[in-house]
Amino acid sequence: MAVRDLIVRFVNNLKLYYMNREKLAKLYKKYDLSSDEIFKHQHYMIITRAGIDKIQAIEGINIEYDVINSLPNFAVVKANADKGDKEIETFGSALKGETHRDGNCNTWYVMEMAEKRAMSRAVLKMTGFYELGVFGEDESEDFKRKNI
Repeated sequence: MAVRDLIVRFVNNLKLYYMNREKLAKLYKKYDLSSDEIFKHQHYMIITRAGIDKIQAIEGINIEYDVINSLPNFAVVKANADKGDKEIETFGSALKGETHRDGNCNTWYVMEMAEKRAMSRAVLKMTGFYELGVFGEDESEDFKRKNI
């Protein structure tokens, strides 16, 4: 790849980065998210459960759930979300493994965790956060805020 092409790619990525930062700042302000409700993870911005609930309430997003799979250590929930003429469908799952390495959930409440994950994804997708690389803290055990 030519140096000129690399420079053009770098500049375009930089423009996209700053555009996304501006969009995120507008969304944070629109939903009055505080530093208690958002935090930086190693690679992503994370919104807490309280932040997700606040966004859903402000937007009046309706979510209905369907259980796709339910076992003692595994669950999948489909969330159908709508607001006005906008609708989305997304999923959340949870697997309680023998260890954290062979599962994605540390609790036996896998159905509840799958529901929370589906809800977070639905709200973040409906409001434009997901496309900017923002996730809900319930989506992964790794996304929990570290106590300092």
